[in-house]
Amino acid sequence: MAEKLTFALVSPERELFHGEVDQVVVPGTEGEFGVLPDHAPLMSTIKPGALRIMNGADERRIFVNGGFADVTPDGLTVLAEDAVDLAEVDSAKLEQDIKDFEEDVRDAKDDAHKTQAERALARAQAMKAALMR
Repeated sequence: MAEKLTFALVSPERELFHGEVDQVVVPGTEGEFGVLPDHAPLMSTIKPGALRIMNGADERRIFVNGGFADVTPDGLTVLAEDAVDLAEVDSAKLEQDIKDFEEDVRDAKDDAHKTQAERALARAQAMKAALMR
């Protein structure tokens, strides 16, 4: 049997995934990188994008909105600021959310509300881009 990679994906709310997989592709801030069993130790920050978990012919895509990836001899741990399984995303609702956030940015009454709306818009746009890949 081929060697597997131990992988854990954790967000502040919960552990989204923990198990043995063939490969994980991480959206690092310096570019995407793949992690296989016996990968060299590495720590990287993560940019918003699709994290891809591959096991056999199956591929699961999870949107991560920043965080850290830590590769050790024991495996890969991703600590995501925010994570959503892309299979659960309603693209029509996401499109409407983007329109609503754009309106929120235009209508913001002060800098704090505008900054909050811009962050929500950037997250939604990054999720849309990840969904389309």
